[in-house]
Amino acid sequence: MALISVGEDSWAIEHEGCEKLYREIMEQFTLRSQEQKMSVEYARISSSIRYRMKQFSSEVFQLKEKIMQASLSKSITQQEAERRSRMVEVLRSKERQMKELFSERNLPATSSGRGARSFADMGVSGWRDDDEEENAVGGAELPSGNYSINDVRQQQQTVVKQQDEGLEVLSKVISRQKELAKVIGNEVDIQNDIIDDLTENMENTDTRIRRETKQIGTIVRKDKTWVYWMIIILLFIAIVVLGIV
Repeated sequence: MALISVGEDSWAIEHEGCEKLYREIMEQFTLRSQEQKMSVEYARISSSIRYRMKQFSSEVFQLKEKIMQASLSKSITQQEAERRSRMVEVLRSKERQMKELFSERNLPATSSGRGARSFADMGVSGWRDDDEEENAVGGAELPSGNYSINDVRQQQQTVVKQQDEGLEVLSKVISRQKELAKVIGNEVDIQNDIIDDLTENMENTDTRIRRETKQIGTIVRKDKTWVYWMIIILLFIAIVVLGIV
C-alpha cells in the first residue's frame, strides 16, 4: 500500500490507509489464532503478518516525515502539526501492540499456569528473530516449553508428514501442468501443420495464377496478330482489284 499524494488532503488519506492496514493485520491475527501452531497455514499467516507489520511501520514513518516537512514549509499550522503528531503516536502505539501480540507466541507457559516466563530461567533463549523463525522445520514454528525428545521427534514427524502431503499436492499440480503443456504442444503442432498446408496451397495457387496470366497474355498477343494479317490480306485484295479495274 503505497502512500500517494493526491492533493492537500493526501496526509489524511494516507493516515486512513494506515488505519485500514492496521485493521487488516488484526484480522490476520484473528485468523492465525484459529490455526494450530504446527500447521503450515499458521506459518504462512505469520509470514504475511510480519510483512504487513513492516509495511505499516514504513508508512507510519512516512506520515511522521511529512508532518516535519509540512511544518518546515509552513504549509500547516502549529496546532495542526501537533494534532497530526498525536494521531501518529496513536498509530505507533498500535504498532507496539501488534509487535507484542506477534511475539506472544514465543513466550513459553509454565506448568503452574501463572503465565509466560523467560527461557533464560532454563538456560536458553525464548526469543527468535525473523530469520530464525523462517529456518524452523517446514517453515512452521516449534512450540516452546518443556518437551521430551519423543515429543520433539513426534512434532518433527508431524511437520515432515505435512511437508510430504504438500509435496504430493505440488506433484499432482506439476503433473497436470505437464499434461496441459503436452496438449498445448500438440495443438501448436496441428496449427503449424495447418499453416504449412495453407502456405503450400497459396504457393500453388500463385503459381497457377502466374501460368494462367501468361497464357492469357499469349492469347491476347496472338489475337492482335490475326487482326493485323486480316487487314494486310484485305488491303492486298483491294490493290489487286483496283489494278484490274
